[in-house]
Amino acid sequence: MSENHLGDFLRARRAAVGPGDVGMAHHGMRRVAGLRREEVAVLAGVNADYYTRLEQGRERRPSAQVVEALGRALLLDADTVAHLHRLAGSVPGRPSPAAASRVGPALRTLIDGYRDTPAFVTGPTLDILAANALTEALYSPFERADNLAAMVFLDPAGRSFHTRWDRTAEAVVGHLREAEGLDPRNGRLRALVGELSARSPDFARLWNTHTVRGKTRAAKHFLHPDVGHLHVTYHAFDVREAPGQQLIVYHADPDSPSFEALRLLGGDRRALRLVRDGL
Repeated sequence: MSENHLGDFLRARRAAVGPGDVGMAHHGMRRVAGLRREEVAVLAGVNADYYTRLEQGRERRPSAQVVEALGRALLLDADTVAHLHRLAGSVPGRPSPAAASRVGPALRTLIDGYRDTPAFVTGPTLDILAANALTEALYSPFERADNLAAMVFLDPAGRSFHTRWDRTAEAVVGHLREAEGLDPRNGRLRALVGELSARSPDFARLWNTHTVRGKTRAAKHFLHPDVGHLHVTYHAFDVREAPGQQLIVYHADPDSPSFEALRLLGGDRRALRLVRDGL
């Protein structure tokens, strides 16, 4: 992984913005994708040489005001601007502490209480640290249900299970980029990104876009070999006692086919096999 996190990020995001996106006229062929360095500097109101030093890693500590200006120039959303602040070291307050890998007993009891809803706890690198029985049944098609990113990119079940795989893959990479900004020295993250980049060209391509995405709430579409299609919404909640951990809960609308499928998935396994076999 490159040590010039700020410069790599700026280059990638600059390449993703065209002159027309920011109201700039352009003529003829361009040698670079997206905006030129000089154009970003003009839009952000900074010196072109200073901006070049930022990309090259010769300047690594822009002010919070410069970071905000770069965010506006590059059309970044709120999550991505926050990530840029972290890369630049301009976020006020103390750095986020390392997330605990141990899930407390009270939280384990809580997720086990969700009998009709998959619930699990993840760490900052999307490791599944604890899961209730229904989550284990939901993820049973995977060889190992221990890391959401590895399940999407490395497990053969990933592409069939996630019926909107492209969206899921982009979201997963965005979550890992956010984790990098929060703790760029995270050894587990470095090892995971290295493995995924080496084994999955799709991951390597998406990682190099430097897209950042927070994990809050979104729709999920699954295809489970035992109960068929599942349409759920996930909600993510920060675990205050263990910074970096999140409680993830999947929710299906009551009385919907997906709700009934989840109940079946978490119920009598013999009945499930009979349904699956059409008996």
